[in-house]
Amino acid sequence: MTIIHETHEQAGAGQVAPQQPGRALTLLLATGAGLSVASLYYSQPMLGVLAGSIGASSRDIGLVPTLTQLGYALGILLLAPLGDRHDRRRIIVLKSLLLVLALLACALAPSLPVLLAASLAVGLTATVAQDIVPAAATLAHEHSRGKVVGTVMTGLLLGILLSRVVSGLVAEQAGWRSMFLLAAAGVALIATAAWRWLPGFAPTTTLSYGRLLASLWDLLRRHAALRRAALAQGLLSMAFSAFWSTLAIMLHAAPFHLGSAAAGSFGLAGAAGALAAPLAGQLADRRGPAMVTRLGAGLTAIAFAVLCLAPWLTPAAQLWLLGVGAIGFDLGVQAALIAHQTIVYGIEPAARSRLNAVLFVGIFIGMAGGAIGGSLLLAQWGWLAVTGMSTVLALLALLVRWR
Repeated sequence: MTIIHETHEQAGAGQVAPQQPGRALTLLLATGAGLSVASLYYSQPMLGVLAGSIGASSRDIGLVPTLTQLGYALGILLLAPLGDRHDRRRIIVLKSLLLVLALLACALAPSLPVLLAASLAVGLTATVAQDIVPAAATLAHEHSRGKVVGTVMTGLLLGILLSRVVSGLVAEQAGWRSMFLLAAAGVALIATAAWRWLPGFAPTTTLSYGRLLASLWDLLRRHAALRRAALAQGLLSMAFSAFWSTLAIMLHAAPFHLGSAAAGSFGLAGAAGALAAPLAGQLADRRGPAMVTRLGAGLTAIAFAVLCLAPWLTPAAQLWLLGVGAIGFDLGVQAALIAHQTIVYGIEPAARSRLNAVLFVGIFIGMAGGAIGGSLLLAQWGWLAVTGMSTVLALLALLVRWR
């Protein structure tokens, strides 16, 4: 009970007064979120080049993205809650500078062990994106919070979408080390701009670090809205991950026999979800986020159900169906995410960083489960089993939100 009382006592102390952030500040936050989270994905298209350059096997080089994602998950759990204990502006600047150092270490890595250690550090410090989004929510008025969060999430989602395309082109033209150097320069500019223009944020709690982490479970236990948001978005993320983690393998096999570039091109469908994020936020502001979560989950379920028709179509028609389905479920998943963030950030303003951490831990658990489950189903029963599982998961998320 001490945790609860201390958190509430600090809830209104010295916070930034809600306002409508100007376009320049919103753009800064969106760009910062995009460039930081993009750091997680630069290595993926370059793994073949990386392996040859530093003399690593194809199996060992796969540890690079694995450790990056592991670092990000650990950073969300262990570092993101600090935004409630310390000035978010200082955290954003400090983490950005550490991310610059980690990217430089990747660029200068002489061997695989050094690159692996640097990749883990990139993942840990790239969680600055999860400090930027709560900062945006804190700066905004309640009636415009969905729109502001949606705009910042557009930057984050575009960072994920475009990172692989950019890194592949840069690595081909100038080498993989140049990509990491360019990434470090971009994040350094964001750190400088954040120090110059981002306002300070007074801490909202005096909890020690250990009690701060312990309060994550306390928040989850006390707030049914947080549990529902984490569960529903986790289920949608599981369906999302099952599709994308198996798509390249499915397209490589008969009857398509397509390479990784073709699978990557379907990722451009994610632009629909990214660009629609502000619209989802505005709809959440006007009609309520709960309704948007249902719309998002319903659209996701419909899109995956349509994909289940693929086995009865010609190969050419199946490719078109994949593109349309990817646009549909990506839009649904991202709309639900924006709405869930709007719900979560309104639960307990003094604990926004910790609430965000709980939500994204649920998302990452779902994504990991989807990747494993999708791979097993594809190997045992084929692509129809993957899309069928994703449909069921989306329907379960809709059921969670409908209660």
